Amino acid sequence: MTSTTPANASHTEGPSTIGGVPGAPAVARAERLVRRVVGGADSAPVQMRAPFTGQPIATLPQATDADVRAVFDQAREAQRAWADRPVEDRQRILIRLHDLVLKRQEEALDLVQIEAGKARMDAFDEVSATALVAAYYGKHSAKILSPRRAAGLIPVLTKVGELRHPKGVVGIISPWNYPLALTAMDVLPALAAGNAVVQKPDNQTALSALWLQELAEEAGLPAGVWQIVLGRGSKIGDALVEESDYLCFTGSTPTGKGLAARVAERLTSYSLELGGKNPMIVLPDADVAKTAAGAVTACFSSAGQLCVSVERIYVHESIREEFTRAFVAKTAALRLGGALDYQAQMGSLTSEDQLATVSAHVEDARSKGAKVLTGGKARPDLGPLFYEPTVLTDVTEDVKLFAEETFGPVVSIYGYTDVTEAIERANDTKFGLNASVWSRNGRAGWEVAARLKAGTVNVNEGFAATFGTVGLPMGGMKESGVGRRNGAEGLLKYTEAQAIAVQRGMPLRPGKGIPPTLWAKSLSMSLKALRRLPRR
Repeated sequence: MTSTTPANASHTEGPSTIGGVPGAPAVARAERLVRRVVGGADSAPVQMRAPFTGQPIATLPQATDADVRAVFDQAREAQRAWADRPVEDRQRILIRLHDLVLKRQEEALDLVQIEAGKARMDAFDEVSATALVAAYYGKHSAKILSPRRAAGLIPVLTKVGELRHPKGVVGIISPWNYPLALTAMDVLPALAAGNAVVQKPDNQTALSALWLQELAEEAGLPAGVWQIVLGRGSKIGDALVEESDYLCFTGSTPTGKGLAARVAERLTSYSLELGGKNPMIVLPDADVAKTAAGAVTACFSSAGQLCVSVERIYVHESIREEFTRAFVAKTAALRLGGALDYQAQMGSLTSEDQLATVSAHVEDARSKGAKVLTGGKARPDLGPLFYEPTVLTDVTEDVKLFAEETFGPVVSIYGYTDVTEAIERANDTKFGLNASVWSRNGRAGWEVAARLKAGTVNVNEGFAATFGTVGLPMGGMKESGVGRRNGAEGLLKYTEAQAIAVQRGMPLRPGKGIPPTLWAKSLSMSLKALRRLPRR
């Protein structure tokens, strides 16, 4: 396993480091961003630590239930004026935000690496995704939200239309694993639709959300339209659920189910992106070298802490040995490290909980006969949360990681002889978030993809083709979630549809002196005639 200089070589905090990681500008930036957090005067703060080193990054104020409810009151007031602005104005702010994100990307790259423990290329994936989202909704929101005409009940005499109104104040609970990209994907379309937002990012990666909020206001977003509160769900979750006009959550399936039940009591709506156990199917005609290289990215980006990363690989027996040999060699050659540069290809895990889960899953598999082909151990010599990218085989159904989400740099390889068998095994899970198919024949890959029960499927790619195409909807089937982000659906979910009809001339009930039987007969003849009209 190739490694770079240990991230924790020195824990001496000085003017050029933050969390023990070199990066002078990030020190002042972190202090400034923390001041943007709303509330927290009446509760104990929480200290963030850098995954690379375990050293302190920032001290974060924690909101109380009363703080959050007060923030929602302020957001409702700000939302009225924001919704009254033409959608074209909101679009222009998003375009300016797009430009600022790219111009100041070095700031974001440092922050994401320091607080999430990512390799810099994985941090750049977040920057590029954020820019793409801002550009998409900055260009297309007005068209998506524009009034829609439809055919009325009686042609010419019935004029109808559909309007879209913002929900009001959207509550967004964001995860720690993609703190910048997922903030953009959820917050920006909510704002474009005319809503205010109250966001609760995870404490561990709050700085990335605060940075994007700061840039949005610099781009012209009025203060108070997007507010950020911090705190544990057990402390402020009730306020978020009870005050939101729409709730957007990304996280675990059990937590998502609990939130859905709570929201249902209020008859408001929600979207959830939850867990996954994402499969990859390698067809017998796949290019082995390209597929092995693609699998490394699909499995180990962000140290496997990506909701759409691959954890199961099904390879046709005719190329299984060749693929496994190539994939293991490329995995073993990955460079691990924690410097703020592009040298390392994989960073660390983000929390002690994730390290514990990954270690437990691998040890459980090893104890039940699974073979570790590469990796399989923590790397405290590099930093407190580093774990080697790990490839397993001979994994049986009684092993935890066979069906449970690991959410770390661990993948299992399985063989198959029939494509239908591979599809059935890939679908044999309670999850259905993302999948991947590899073949030299694009049409064959598409046909297999269409049979997989997953919200997104990539052919000859792991996840980036769908993840980066913002015009496509992204979300899960089965227990992987409800609703979609991105695309038109990612914007319209934050709106209420309103139908308006204007009836002129002919009434829709018999007029004075017209027998009901004659009216019904005449209307029946009209309906038959309308059915014969050509579609428009």
